[in-house]
Amino acid sequence: MELLRAIVFDAFWSAIPAVGFAMIFAVPPRMLKYCAAGGAFAHSLRMLQIHFGMPIEWATFITTTLVGLIFVYVSRRLLAPRPVFTVASIIPMIPGKFAFNTIIAVLSMNSGGVTEKLLQASIENGLKTLFILFALCFGLAVPSLFIYRNRPIV
Repeated sequence: MELLRAIVFDAFWSAIPAVGFAMIFAVPPRMLKYCAAGGAFAHSLRMLQIHFGMPIEWATFITTTLVGLIFVYVSRRLLAPRPVFTVASIIPMIPGKFAFNTIIAVLSMNSGGVTEKLLQASIENGLKTLFILFALCFGLAVPSLFIYRNRPIV
């Protein structure tokens, strides 16, 4: 029961930045509910996978790929470009905490000197940030590579 409550809580708070980001890029108001649902679904699915022991990088990749596949279908039904939904939906999964911890460790090394603990923290958080960002990018690219692969270029 506690897991379900946490997932619903995360879903609600993840829908808000997805809608906000969609509004920044002038997504039509009738499409905002799909962006909210995508953001809530994506973040909740990733949290569920992490809860059951999957590393955050792989959970991000799988979730982003599923979001991309789902919105290929939705965008065809609504006659809207796919990035309208997918980009707004993955915004709540951007690794802000890890990037922030990387910068804090680097700035601490700059002001107080390099220690093994700070160096380890900066490298670990920096690599985790990079891998999550790569998972987001490749997860968004995979559905279009497979679905639109036989389309002519011209």
